[in-house]
Amino acid sequence: MAFPVLSTYRLQLRPGFGFDEATDLLDYFADLGISHLYLSPILTAAPGSEHGYDVTDPTSVSSALGGPEGLARLSSAARDRGIGLIVDIVPNHLGVALPQYNPWWSDVLAHGRSSRFARFFDIDWALDEGRIVLPVLGSEDDLAGLRIDGDRLRLWDKAFPIAAGTGGGDPVEVLARQHYRLVDWRTGACGYRRFFSITDLAGLRQEDPEVFETSHAEVRRWFDEGLVDGLRIDHPDGLADPAGYLHRLRGLVGPDAYLVVEKILAADEALEPTLAVQGSTGYDALREIGGVLVDPAGEPALTALAGAAGFDRTRVAATVTELKCSAATETLPAELSRLRRCVIAAVGHDHELLAEAIVALVSRIPVYRCDYHGLSAMLGRVIAEVVLARPELADPLLLVSAAVQQPEPAARLQQLCGAVTAKAVEDCLFYRDPVLVSGNEVGCSPGGFAVSAAEFHRAAAQRSRYWPSSMTTLTTHDTKRGEDVRARISVLSQVPDVWADQVAAWEEVASSPDPMTGLFLWQNIFGVWPEDGNVDDELRSRLHAYAEKAIRESGLHTSWTDPDTEFEAAVHAWIDAVCAGPVADGLSMLVAQLSPHARDNALAQELLALTVPGVPDVYQGTELWEDSLVDPDNRRPVDFAARRAALADGHPKLDVVTAALRLRCRRPASLLSGEYRPLIADGPRAAHLVSFARGDDVVVAVSRWTVALAQTGWENTTLELPPGRWADLVGGGAVSGRVPLAVLFDAAAVALLERADG
Repeated sequence: MAFPVLSTYRLQLRPGFGFDEATDLLDYFADLGISHLYLSPILTAAPGSEHGYDVTDPTSVSSALGGPEGLARLSSAARDRGIGLIVDIVPNHLGVALPQYNPWWSDVLAHGRSSRFARFFDIDWALDEGRIVLPVLGSEDDLAGLRIDGDRLRLWDKAFPIAAGTGGGDPVEVLARQHYRLVDWRTGACGYRRFFSITDLAGLRQEDPEVFETSHAEVRRWFDEGLVDGLRIDHPDGLADPAGYLHRLRGLVGPDAYLVVEKILAADEALEPTLAVQGSTGYDALREIGGVLVDPAGEPALTALAGAAGFDRTRVAATVTELKCSAATETLPAELSRLRRCVIAAVGHDHELLAEAIVALVSRIPVYRCDYHGLSAMLGRVIAEVVLARPELADPLLLVSAAVQQPEPAARLQQLCGAVTAKAVEDCLFYRDPVLVSGNEVGCSPGGFAVSAAEFHRAAAQRSRYWPSSMTTLTTHDTKRGEDVRARISVLSQVPDVWADQVAAWEEVASSPDPMTGLFLWQNIFGVWPEDGNVDDELRSRLHAYAEKAIRESGLHTSWTDPDTEFEAAVHAWIDAVCAGPVADGLSMLVAQLSPHARDNALAQELLALTVPGVPDVYQGTELWEDSLVDPDNRRPVDFAARRAALADGHPKLDVVTAALRLRCRRPASLLSGEYRPLIADGPRAAHLVSFARGDDVVVAVSRWTVALAQTGWENTTLELPPGRWADLVGGGAVSGRVPLAVLFDAAAVALLERADG
C-alpha cells in the first residue's frame, strides 16, 4: 500500500462526473487532509447509470467515467499529492435490465445451459424445464409489443437474443423456441437469484473459482499496476460463502490492501473476527455516534405520541417477525420456493409444512446471516425457539436441519435470511416507525432509541482493540437521511412535549391523510426545512419524491406493486398544504428555535466520527451543512466551488472536519492505534459530556443535549485533562489540568485538543 489509510472521502461518480473531474478536485481533497479517495463502482455499468451498482461488464472500467486511461490519470495525479484510491466493487450481482448491454447474460440467454457463462449466474434451471424465467412483463398483453429486430427480440428498450436456428414466424412463436421465457412479474416467478427483490440484478456464483477469476481479472490488474490501495465490498452477505470469497479476494489483492465490507450488523452482533478484512463500512459506528446524542429522557413522550398516532412500540419485535414472514412469502416467493426444493433434493423427503417451517425459521433469525464461525450456535438456538413456539413444525425443521449440512441448501437459507431481513426492516419498518426517525437507519436497532455513554465507550474500545482500521461513517449512498438531517431530528428527543404540541397544532390546520404516516413525514419535513423558511420548487419536488417513496416502502396504505392512487394523491396534496401558509410559518419558527442545537448535534457527531477508533469516511459534500434524504436525493451533484470557497473563508462544520483530518495526518499513531480512554466529567451536568483521549496527545470532548444546557449552563461541571498543556484546534486557546466545561466550550460546542507541550 502506497499510503496508510487515515481517512477517506466518498465520491459518487457518474456520467459527466468521472475520473477527470475527480482529478480536478485533488488539490481540494489534499487541503482537507484526506488520505484516500473512496470511489463508487467504476466498472462498466448499465447505460446512464447514476450509481454504478448495476455492473454489466466486470472486465472493463467504465468508458462513461473515463475508461482505464482516466483511472490511470486519476491514480497518478492522486499519488503525486499523497492521496491513494479505494474502489467500491460489486461481487454479488450484475445488471441485467437491458440484456443487450451485458455480454455474459446475453450469451446465456442465447445459448442456455450450453453457454460458457451459464455457471456464472445463479440460475434456477429446474424452474421451467431448463428455460430461464424472466419476470419482465407487466401483463401477458405486453407480448403484443414484441418484435423481431434482426437476431434479437425487442420489447420496449430491451433486446433479447434469438438462438441460432430458432427464427422464423411471428415474435411470439420465436419467443417460444428460446432458452428463456418472459413472464408477468406479478406471478412471483423468477429464474435466478436476485439482489434482494430487484429483478434487474442477477446473482453471480462467486463460489466457483472460474467465476471469481474471470470477474476479478480487472480488479487484479488495478493492484498489479499499483493503481488502487483498497476495496469496499458491496453486500458480501448475498454470496454463497462470504468468508471464503473474502479469503480468495485477500489472496488476489495482497496482504496490505485495505478491505472493508458492507456488513450490516445487529446491535449486539460483532463482526466475524476470522474475516480477511480491516473491518466494516461503518453502519455500526453510525448507530453508536448518532445514538449517544439522543436524549433518553424524551423516549416516553415520543413513544406516547407515536402510540396516539397508531404505532404500537411494544409490538416492534412481533412486527419484525410478521414483516419477515410477509417478505419471504410475498416479496421473495421465488427464493423461498427454490430453497424448499433444495431442501427436498438434499434429504429426499418433503413435508406439507416445509415452506411454513422455513419462513418461521428465517423470520426469527435476528441477523442478516448466521453461518459465520462466531455465530455457529445461533441457528440451532433459533430452531429450538421455533419448535418451542410451534411444535407442529418440529418434523419439517428436522428436514431443514439435515439439509443445511450440505453447502447449497445451507447457503440458500442464509441468502434468503439476509434478503428477508433487508426487506422487512430497512425497506419497511424503518418507513413506518414514527417514534424518532433519526434512528431508522441501516444498522440501527428496530425499536431502539438512545445509546448510553457507557455503551458508546464500550463499543469504541472494542473497535480500538479488534478492528482499529474499520471504517466509521455518518452518511452513505444508502442512508435514508443525511447526517445533518438526522442531527436536527434527534434534537426532538430533547423537546418531546414541544414537538407533540406543534404536531397537534399543525394537524389542526393541515391534517395528514393518516396520523402515523403524518407523524413519520412531519419529522422528515422538519429535518430538511430551510432555516430561512424559503421552500423553493426544488425542495418541494424533493419532499414529494421522498414522501412517495416512504409511503410505498412502508406498505401500509400503498405500495410499489399496488399503488393506491387516491391515498398517494392525498399525501401529495398534504405536502403542498404544509409547504405554504401558517403551517410553513410554524415550521420555520421551530426550526429557527432549534437550529443552534441541531448544529451543535451535527458538529458533535462529526467530531466523534472523525476521532473515535476507526478510519473515518466523509461522504461527498457533507463537510458543509447538508439536507439530503434517501437516494437518489443523497446522490445529487455537489457544489465543490462553494466548498473550495468555504475552505478559504471558514465554516463551522468544515473547520471541524479539516481540524480533525489534518490532526490525523500529524498524529496517525494516536488516531489509528492509540489507546482509547473515556474521560469522565465531575459536576451536575456531567451527563452532557462525551469525552475521550486517544493515545498520549489527543483529547476529544463534545457537548450533548444542549437545549437544557442553554437554560442551566454547565453549573461548575469540570473535566480533568491528562497531564500537560493542550491546544484547542476548534475553539482556539489552550487549557490544562481541571478545566471548567463552561470554559472549554466557550467558543464552540465541541473541543479537539492536541498536546501542545511536546
